[in-house]
Amino acid sequence: MPIDQQPQVRSGDLLHLTRAASPQFARPIIVRVIRALTDRHTYHGWLWIDAYQLGPHGDAIARRELYLMPSGAQRLTSPPSRPTARRTVRRGPVRVG
Repeated sequence: MPIDQQPQVRSGDLLHLTRAASPQFARPIIVRVIRALTDRHTYHGWLWIDAYQLGPHGDAIARRELYLMPSGAQRLTSPPSRPTARRTVRRGPVRVG
């Protein structure tokens, strides 16, 4: 990738953000991008995004505006998986004979 071209961040992208993306992510988070806020002026290689922070089960827990280096963000292919709910099975009497 040429030096002048930064990685594209698009709506729907799933990103794992760590300190490589910005010092604010001392605790890594996973976000789904709503949109890149390209109308804001930033330093070269940095970007503002509007995103949903995802919880441990892949559901949105907060909407956030984040400032990051896209080159430090790790792209994910799928959100964290939800554990399947266990259902109790009601059993009726068994007829014998």
